[in-house]
Amino acid sequence: MDPRNMPWMETAKNIEEDPINGFNKDWMVVSEKVAIDAPASVVWGILSDLENYNAWNPFCIRAESTLEMGAPVLMQLVSSTMPGQLQPNVEYVCEIDEPHLLSWGARWVEEFPYPARRDQIIDETGPNRCTYVSSDAFLGEHGGHVMIFCGPWVRRAFSDTALALKARAETLHSGSNG
Repeated sequence: MDPRNMPWMETAKNIEEDPINGFNKDWMVVSEKVAIDAPASVVWGILSDLENYNAWNPFCIRAESTLEMGAPVLMQLVSSTMPGQLQPNVEYVCEIDEPHLLSWGARWVEEFPYPARRDQIIDETGPNRCTYVSSDAFLGEHGGHVMIFCGPWVRRAFSDTALALKARAETLHSGSNG
């Protein structure tokens, strides 16, 4: 799957049509794409095991959800702008295609009018190999500002997470094979 050409983007309204949740391809970040020497099922297992995010995830150190469609994902994120601080975040599961895609997004609310959608993509490249990439689309009329002020650190946080996921998956997979 191409994070810049996801099926949901084909039907998404643009900013003029929907100032609240409209989509602009220029207002998104994509992490580093990592090749992982482990099956997609192992990577999926790590991504869906929210209880153990603190064991490997350098950005989202705590997460809680049933991971059912529409369910909230309650997260504690390491703040990039306030070192040593955690930032609470609530997003909602919006798409699941096990073991290939796990997506959640922030809804527009008056006190925080910055909707977004995160897609985490796992592509199988062999029986014991896959790739992982993550993207965040900043939606609505404020998406451009979010991209300018937050885009670089979000990309860095997502890339750091991708590398940590790779290390975790390869360690778990090699331990189960040896």
